[in-house]
Amino acid sequence: MISLQTLGGKSALVTGGARRIGRGIALALASAGADVAITYRNSRSEAEETARAVEAAGNRAMTVRCDVRSESSVRAAVAATLAALGRIDVLVNNAAVFESATLESISLDQWDAVFETNTRGPFLVAREALPALRASEGRIVNIGSLGGLRPWAGHAHYCASKAALHMLTQAMAKAFAPEVSVNCVAPGWIEFDPQPGQEPGPASARFADRTPMRRNGTADDIAQAVLFFAAGPHFVTGQILAVDGGLGL
Repeated sequence: MISLQTLGGKSALVTGGARRIGRGIALALASAGADVAITYRNSRSEAEETARAVEAAGNRAMTVRCDVRSESSVRAAVAATLAALGRIDVLVNNAAVFESATLESISLDQWDAVFETNTRGPFLVAREALPALRASEGRIVNIGSLGGLRPWAGHAHYCASKAALHMLTQAMAKAFAPEVSVNCVAPGWIEFDPQPGQEPGPASARFADRTPMRRNGTADDIAQAVLFFAAGPHFVTGQILAVDGGLGL
């Protein structure tokens, strides 16, 4: 594990940082010393709770509503982050949507909705934050997916959007160098705590059995990979790191 306080004095912006993987990333960045801005679209109470956890770790935190599909909303969120925290050293493009549908049944509206969040969103946020990131010689970490590396027939629009994000990561790495490094973490099957009274679904056991590491991933597994790109060598750029326990092999 990367030693704590490697991000002391720095600030991170995590889109969709209210819960699940985003929350894990926000807390990992805070544990490494970063102040954290958390964007949310509908999960205001969860975002505020995550911000309180960041503050409990001794860091500054803020929440800001942001629809990453909207240029004006993104611009306002980045401006609010800079006003509150003064700088952006790390941008984590985590906000995303996931949907299951047979390929032949996907409507144009469904297709566009997935791409608007999963691909256009990271482009808009990165473009808006770029001047601040260049000034701080910062990092961008995009959250892709094993589905962007392997075809899932029941999630074609999702897979295509994440594959596009992987290519966008590499294009950004070339375009934003040498000041900004840009990398991507591609999670496999991630296990989340079930709701009270619920048991993990049958898919959890099925994926764990198929995974060479014999377990499903956790939000912390993804957060630690993000932390490597956020606090590791700046020379590492343009990489797509599958964090899947070998599921994609």
